[in-house]
Amino acid sequence: LVFSPIASGQERSRKKPDDINIALLGCGAKGYMLIHACRKISGVRFKALCDIWTSYNLKRVSRLLKRYHHEHNTYTDYREMLDKENDLDAVIVATPDFWHSPHTVACLEAGLHVYCETPMSNTTEGAAKMVKAAGRTGKMLQIGCQRRSNPRYIFCFENLLKEAKLLGQITAVNGQWNRAVAPPRIVPRGKEIDTQTLIRYGYKSMQQFRNWRWYRGLGVGPVVSLGSHQIDIYNWFLGAHPQSVMASGRNNYYDKKTHEWYDTVMAVYEYQSSQGSVTAFYQILSTNSNNGDFETFMGTEGTLVISELQYRCGLYREVWLQESKWDKWVTKGYLKKSEGLNKPINKMAVIDVSTPSLLPAKYDMLVKLNKSVHQLHLENFFDAIRGKAKLNCPAEVGYETTVALLKVNAAAEAGQKLTFEPAEFKAWQNPA
Repeated sequence: LVFSPIASGQERSRKKPDDINIALLGCGAKGYMLIHACRKISGVRFKALCDIWTSYNLKRVSRLLKRYHHEHNTYTDYREMLDKENDLDAVIVATPDFWHSPHTVACLEAGLHVYCETPMSNTTEGAAKMVKAAGRTGKMLQIGCQRRSNPRYIFCFENLLKEAKLLGQITAVNGQWNRAVAPPRIVPRGKEIDTQTLIRYGYKSMQQFRNWRWYRGLGVGPVVSLGSHQIDIYNWFLGAHPQSVMASGRNNYYDKKTHEWYDTVMAVYEYQSSQGSVTAFYQILSTNSNNGDFETFMGTEGTLVISELQYRCGLYREVWLQESKWDKWVTKGYLKKSEGLNKPINKMAVIDVSTPSLLPAKYDMLVKLNKSVHQLHLENFFDAIRGKAKLNCPAEVGYETTVALLKVNAAAEAGQKLTFEPAEFKAWQNPA
């Protein structure tokens, strides 16, 4: 990885009109990733870092920034950082879920724009406070659903679904994010945070601090954490909010004492889009990585499989549909036919006459990424600050996704289908 060093000496202290000074609040794994995403974005300068794990997170990230000449100050308490740093334009919030709302609101009220990682908050109340603070202060608040800035997803929505209408009527959606078994994160010897500091910031122990995602009240569980990216796509591509959800959530592998949230969740949403009824399935496994993560949109004329991974993406034309109907979009450069189209499933098999004996024809979408997905979303945020773009995932959109996801956990606990009232997705507008 190669950073573009900021100019040295007198040039470094001279801020250009489009330069943006930022702070990173939360220097863990996600914060470290976002720093690397920022490294190729011109005009962005890190001026401050804040993290309570001074002996590890803060030290590691500070060393990295110093190496590439980003002069900065370090802090343990975010309030001290906001009080002392007078030259900031924006803050990237990459702290644990339960801190997203207080950290974001404080930064917005300090007059700073905020990029907040997903999930937006661990409660709808916290998310609502964030939306209200953004509106009250007039500052930008981008939620880190980076698929919203991914050219492949934008192309699929704008060109393949809206313009070409290749899928016909979408009737079903299927998505998942499966991950292999992973041991609890350990604490490097000699790098422990003192007990007083842990308690002050909401943790009972270093073990809980290192594995906060699995604890209720701190994280929201894998289905909300990962699903924030994918259910957001369901809502976006369908142009609707879910009407109901039912879910099964269980600990099939991990000990509930260390993994309070479900390691396995299977949920079914019901939507009413402008085209008609849609049933949407979503799965999270934390015990097996089979087929990784993707979203599949299935319609009467075709299927779209989409993922942040290029090799997982493709379109499939239903076998009964005339090939000529898709030829226009091949000629236009939207699609490319894959080799081996319409091969028999099994020449020796006896297939019922009502069942098509051919595989759906596969097409590749002609969109490739030349930047990381996080870089693209951060670029959109910085361009919005500069007045050159609109946010791709503003606070209001993040709130709608938060509402849709948090009810999955509630449905799993209730053991029954739960419905959504339309007003729930705009509840942040309530004066209370």
